[in-house]
Amino acid sequence: MPPESPERRLSEFAAEVEYADLSEEVRETVIRAFVDTVGVTLAGTVEGAGETTTRSLCVEPTDADAATLLGIDAAEQPAQTALRVGTASHALDYDDLSWALDGHPSVTLVPPLLALAAEADADGRDLITAYAAGFEVECAVAGPISPAHYEAGWHATSTFGTFGAAAAAANLLGLDAETTERALNVAASMPSGVKRNFGSMTKPLHAGLCSRSGVTAARLARDGLTASATAISGERGFWDLYGPGEEGAFELGDEWALETEGIHVKAYPCCYFTHTSIAATESLVEEEGIDPDEIERIEVRAAGGAGDALTYPDPDSGLEAKFSMEHAVACAAVRDRVDLAAFESPAIEDSAIADLRERVAFEVDEGLDYDSHEATVRIVAADGTSERRQENPPGTHDNPLSAGELRAKFGECAERALPAEEADRLYDVVAHLDTVEDVADALAGE
Repeated sequence: MPPESPERRLSEFAAEVEYADLSEEVRETVIRAFVDTVGVTLAGTVEGAGETTTRSLCVEPTDADAATLLGIDAAEQPAQTALRVGTASHALDYDDLSWALDGHPSVTLVPPLLALAAEADADGRDLITAYAAGFEVECAVAGPISPAHYEAGWHATSTFGTFGAAAAAANLLGLDAETTERALNVAASMPSGVKRNFGSMTKPLHAGLCSRSGVTAARLARDGLTASATAISGERGFWDLYGPGEEGAFELGDEWALETEGIHVKAYPCCYFTHTSIAATESLVEEEGIDPDEIERIEVRAAGGAGDALTYPDPDSGLEAKFSMEHAVACAAVRDRVDLAAFESPAIEDSAIADLRERVAFEVDEGLDYDSHEATVRIVAADGTSERRQENPPGTHDNPLSAGELRAKFGECAERALPAEEADRLYDVVAHLDTVEDVADALAGE
């Protein structure tokens, strides 16, 4: 008997995984991911690309409640909801990420599941299970061609995320393995997203597009749409066309990527390649008592991935500033906190930050792996030089944000779109997602 194809293995896993199969660690990780993603999504619905997409698709964010903004109680088709909510979820670049796919997993998984929650009559455990299924599938698809795929210029969040979104949607809709396999093969014709659009509103649109693709692929497969059986692994399939360089291993099922790689929750609302440098700069300034006015220059060395992604040394907008090592480090030295306001016009135009930006020298450390978190920051001030080499930023899977920090981040984000009391209610729902009997009703406050 010939070995099962990757497509069949992926589909059987996605269709057959159940809540009881998930370890306590996996369940807790997924719940934290939902908390974080719902918070940043709400903020994203009223700002930038999320606000534009929300308004374009005939939802007025200023008059909407939580259920409408999150797509639970909106007069839209699920695919349209997934597009809108997915774009909002990534609009502020404050959402989580995982090196298991070199991208942002939750913006590819939470929006499709919210869009389908009412149709699927889902409870909280259904959403947790479907998220886990989608996460493992998108990481398995990434394995054979990552990180070369990302290095070549593809936005891995939206390309690999298309398969995760399809698998998560298929699991939530209760599709069997054969139908799920068709959904994944349909999805193989949908991945898109180029890194050239980083620093613009189109980058968050990528998350919306892959969320929509996942919902569309699952529902079309359910309704009988056919596809090649090897659209991922076959000649001129996804791996063949999107995978420059040597292929890596296809792995699924032996270990959970949610446990081995996990999810990193962002402490700062900007490109993750800046985070270790931000943390190192903050620590140096605080521990050494460095006066920002006395800083002569700041030298930063980070990985090749940072060099590829951070292409705006003198940003003109908040979106460009999120992909500027120079701006991020200058803010870390000058401001009390690198928060959402650090990437808004007053901070971009702040003379103290702008002057220091010009004295930040960023270069790639060729000794680091392409996607390494590690960074070295050296601050030269009038009264001496201080240096810090740091391996990881705060908020990694192994060193997560505390419950209080995660709660504070949720409030910071959600209260941009909702009254504080409604934000508090919503937090309580999502933080206890495993006990929710009807997701749509709970999010709508019913």
